[in-house]
Amino acid sequence: MKITKILWPTDFSGNAEKAFPYVQSLARKDGCEIHVVYVIQDIAHHGSWYGEFGESHINDLMEWAHKSAKKRLNQICDKYMDGCSLYVRHIAVGDPAEEILKLIDKEQINTVVMASSGEKGRFRFGSVTEKVLKNSPVPVTAVPIIPDIPA
Repeated sequence: MKITKILWPTDFSGNAEKAFPYVQSLARKDGCEIHVVYVIQDIAHHGSWYGEFGESHINDLMEWAHKSAKKRLNQICDKYMDGCSLYVRHIAVGDPAEEILKLIDKEQINTVVMASSGEKGRFRFGSVTEKVLKNSPVPVTAVPIIPDIPA
């Protein structure tokens, strides 16, 4: 099978960055597109923490999250994807695993390369990676991340 499109999900953590050498190796070998996705948690659908947020406050928070995500994706692309022929940035809002799976279908991704755990990874395998692995219609490579376990 020829790989033409790779999806690299990131949560901007150091763990997620550890998957990029694998992405880069595949991309250079096959000359394919790299799609990078960051998923913003949709705070509008969370219960109230310390009172209710007004709609304008939620919109302001989501706008800030979008701007921040765009800036971080640009930084990652500038830092890592200099030598890749083509890369496409995506920002989605919602459940990370669900949005990754939707993007696989929408962009006709051939393979996914992601870290086995993300920023909250206290275990060797994260819940987003597990959901994507179990539900993906395409091959998924989970790059092992060994967490620092406090003594």
